[in-house]
Amino acid sequence: MKTLYISDLDGTLLNSQGKISDYSIKTINNLINEGMIFTYATARSLVSASPVTRGLIKNLPLIIYNGTFIVNGETGKLLHKNIFNSKQVAHIKAIMEKNQLKPMVYALVNEKERVTIINESLHEGVKYYLSKRKTDYRINLTLDYLSLYEGEVFYFTIIGDYDNLRPAYESLKDDLDYNITFQQEIYRKEYWLEIMPKSASKASAILKLKELLNCDKIVSFGDAINDLPMFAISDQSYAMANAVTSLKQQATAVIKSNDEDGVAHWLKEHVINTK
Repeated sequence: MKTLYISDLDGTLLNSQGKISDYSIKTINNLINEGMIFTYATARSLVSASPVTRGLIKNLPLIIYNGTFIVNGETGKLLHKNIFNSKQVAHIKAIMEKNQLKPMVYALVNEKERVTIINESLHEGVKYYLSKRKTDYRINLTLDYLSLYEGEVFYFTIIGDYDNLRPAYESLKDDLDYNITFQQEIYRKEYWLEIMPKSASKASAILKLKELLNCDKIVSFGDAINDLPMFAISDQSYAMANAVTSLKQQATAVIKSNDEDGVAHWLKEHVINTK
């Protein structure tokens, strides 16, 4: 029986400093070399995930943008994508304008990723986001509202205060065309409202990967509410000690925290040599 082991990054495989410890890298790499089928599923892009996972063997496809893309772990080549159609983009645009929100719009423009941000009255959370991505080639700061929704749009992120984002969330949460995540940023006070095509989720991407790799079983690790769909399709699911209560309630068990190398310790204790 082949098992696919899949982990979230922030708050799970990454510690509270946003890094994978040397112990976790060594432990997981040793198990991969012994035949463990392991990869990660994250809300991050490949651009932001690559630096924080440096040193980790990535010999399998990676799931990024909460399942919107599946990419080759070694080359970064796009293997699968989910994008919005023009009607869906227009609907979201109308809701953003009605609620006076300026989304960060992720799109493929001439086959390249671009994150377009209207560069005025930026929320502190957006400023923090940008401060961590000073060399990110995807960032397109502009005052040109007409360019905001160009290209093949695949993801929207709106960073702000809970009260300002809640009306837009309420307008979209029950719409069958969209997959919505609304949660507080880890370790910070601002909230993130993230909007994806309905077909895009960690769960759907993991099931595609399970089929591609001809695996029989899924074991997953996570910490946040966007990991709930992933847990729902897993044969076993493990919540970190630092995870939100709702995820712990759905987990097979709760394991050590991200600062205690919980994922690596569990894998070392339970994964046998599969070669």
